[in-house]
Amino acid sequence: MRKGKKLIALALTTVLALSCLTACGKNDNKNNKKADTEVTTENAAKTDDTKTEDATTTPDEATTSDETVTLGDATLKVWGPQEQQETIQAMCEDFKALYPNDNIQIEFGVVSEADAKSEVLKDPSVAADVFTFASDQIAELVQAGALFPVAMNADVVTANNTESSIDACTVDGQLYAYPSSSDTYFMYYDKSKYSDEDVKSLDAMLAKDLGSGVTNFSYDIDNGWYLSAFFFGAGCTLFGADGTDATLCDFNNDRGLLVGEYLMNLAKNAKFANHDDGLLLAAFEAGTLGATVNGTWNADAIKTSLGDNFGTAPLPTITLSNGEVVQLGGMANFKLYGVNSQTANPTAAMALAEYLTSETCQKTRFEKYSYGPTNANLANDTAAMSSNQALAAMSAQAQYATVQTSIPQCGNYWSPAEAFGTGLMDGSITADNLQSKLDDFVNNILATLN
Repeated sequence: MRKGKKLIALALTTVLALSCLTACGKNDNKNNKKADTEVTTENAAKTDDTKTEDATTTPDEATTSDETVTLGDATLKVWGPQEQQETIQAMCEDFKALYPNDNIQIEFGVVSEADAKSEVLKDPSVAADVFTFASDQIAELVQAGALFPVAMNADVVTANNTESSIDACTVDGQLYAYPSSSDTYFMYYDKSKYSDEDVKSLDAMLAKDLGSGVTNFSYDIDNGWYLSAFFFGAGCTLFGADGTDATLCDFNNDRGLLVGEYLMNLAKNAKFANHDDGLLLAAFEAGTLGATVNGTWNADAIKTSLGDNFGTAPLPTITLSNGEVVQLGGMANFKLYGVNSQTANPTAAMALAEYLTSETCQKTRFEKYSYGPTNANLANDTAAMSSNQALAAMSAQAQYATVQTSIPQCGNYWSPAEAFGTGLMDGSITADNLQSKLDDFVNNILATLN
């Protein structure tokens, strides 16, 4: 049997076995994980003699096979963010062209990575077959039995992507998703207002007089993803050192109190503003902002506003009230693609998910949106990465970032973080109640899950 048909035959055997398992994922998730492992192991043993030959066949290479691969007729629904709809649809057309003998129909829906989990879990039976989501959602999706395990080309997906991104796709030793891009935040600044030396220290930036009506520095302080940078920078941990202990968070210890003091003073500083994406983009366009913290998705818009004064850098240092200078940290996460466990066409859905996260598609996202690739070939292309100013800053900041945990308890973090940030900005958090507010923050994070 030639390798094209052999690949699909082996995949179908595994898919049918795993399909039975994931269908009952919600009813007996604990036993299901064990069964998934046994089937995957059994299949690996059966295919060991063909691994070398099959592992080199990917959707990108399907047309170079000595025999056309077939998936059968399939209708698939794909969810992705609004800003990528045109690109995703073009990628799906390229995917369909790889299978000219099949009648593959693809429908599209707009669901952001941030909203994917909640939308899928509303009713997996009507959710997309293939969808993109943020890596911190994977544990809850797996726990709910909503993700189909990667049963085709898992070794290829693993070999082609960075180790940290594969870790983000793995739960209890099983690969459940396909890495698409890496993500953390960094600083954008106006070079006409700050020098390269200025932006190394937030205190130095805030000390400058940038003129009337100009905000020196802005931050999304009531957003937990960004707020974490200050606590992580001071050495605090969320769910323990490795992010997996749902009983631990020390944001209210002595180090956390120092951070709280700094944030309280920052929020009251007239040279600071609390900006979300819309506000910071408008401020840069108006020329009324010196620097902010954001991700690669806004790189083009900010560059358009700043022109030759477009600057990027890692996050700055801050000086705590005890005189200690610390480097701001932050959260890093990944954007992943997953296959719905209730899909009627698992083989076609897995092939599409693999293609949408292939080197070809990751390169397109890198070039069009400045998304950081997880594909090892692209990520290790030093020249290409350094040529993109935003990605170069993100890469420099990544060494200080903490990978965002995916344990279900993390769902308890976001609302208390928002409430704490809101309290900083509205002045309800004061020197007198700061410790109790930090205690409330932590207690709400560690509260028993419903």
